[in-house]
Amino acid sequence: MEHVKVILLQRVAKLGNIGDVVSVKPGFARNYLLPKKIALRATNENKKYFEEKRTQIEATNAETRTEALRIAEKINNFSIALVRQASEKGHLYGSVTCRDIVAAVREAGINVNAGQINLNAPIKQVGVYNLSINLHPEVSVPIKLSVAKSESEAQQQIVEEPSAVA
Repeated sequence: MEHVKVILLQRVAKLGNIGDVVSVKPGFARNYLLPKKIALRATNENKKYFEEKRTQIEATNAETRTEALRIAEKINNFSIALVRQASEKGHLYGSVTCRDIVAAVREAGINVNAGQINLNAPIKQVGVYNLSINLHPEVSVPIKLSVAKSESEAQQQIVEEPSAVA
């Protein structure tokens, strides 16, 4: 399959930085990069447009990065406790998903969305998990998530913190 060349308008992990011309699969460009305005097709017109707007794009990126760093300072060493029903062996009846984590983080007064939570698979076991919130392509903040049967057990898990999973 042939690749498509695009100009990145923001940093994308494992792909490139602002202004890089990279080759990506057509579906990734068409379904993700272009609709989210993360990239432009690498045509001569778009290259000229990017060079004209480069300082503005970099300034906007620096501004959003500064805002993300400010939020990161606020949530440094952040921990969440979720209480769920579980079996005697610690298996949850159901699972903890990004949506549950987002709700808990928003209760603490921090505005995030599910796409910013770095969770590979739903959590199905009681325990302490180390996760990260991606506030900006260049700013990621670690958080601790304690999933337990009761509030007191959750607080105790965070204090003790046995070997964390994730």
